[in-house]
Amino acid sequence: MYFPIRNRIKSHRRVRAGDLVPHEWNFRLHPELQKAALQAIYEEVGFARSLLAYELTDGRLKLLDGHLRRDLDPNMEVDVEILDVTDDEARKLLLTIDPLAALAETQEQLHRRLLEQTPTDSDALVLAWQSAAAEVLEREPDRLVAIPEQFLILVTCRDEKQQVELLGRFGAEGLECKAMMT
Repeated sequence: MYFPIRNRIKSHRRVRAGDLVPHEWNFRLHPELQKAALQAIYEEVGFARSLLAYELTDGRLKLLDGHLRRDLDPNMEVDVEILDVTDDEARKLLLTIDPLAALAETQEQLHRRLLEQTPTDSDALVLAWQSAAAEVLEREPDRLVAIPEQFLILVTCRDEKQQVELLGRFGAEGLECKAMMT
């Protein structure tokens, strides 16, 4: 069944973080590792994600996402995405936003390559990245499947033309092969 998706984003506003009202039903805790990693990414990259809130009848903004960012530096000016939602809808979002993101599966090989390609001098970021990777393995134990023993040959070709030629020849002989490039 198809139904139109309502856009509930009302506006964006720049406000002092400490002026945002923390949501009383925020069930997420922020351990020291997470605080240190947030501070480290602020130092290496900067502020790069708006906070999420909705407007109360008195005009104040109540947080749905961004409590740690609010608390890290209450005097920092932050961008806030403001939603047009009711209190009931806000509670549904609190129960959904972080858990929904946590349901995403990790492409292990791509994740490993990203870690290899992304240098940092921050111990806090390294620990956060390693902790997140370990959490994925705990959450998805079936990812730890034994890799069957394989015997491989790597052939270095002088150019793309030879690579295509050899792939065709080996494929015609019934050998399973694939092209790679470095």
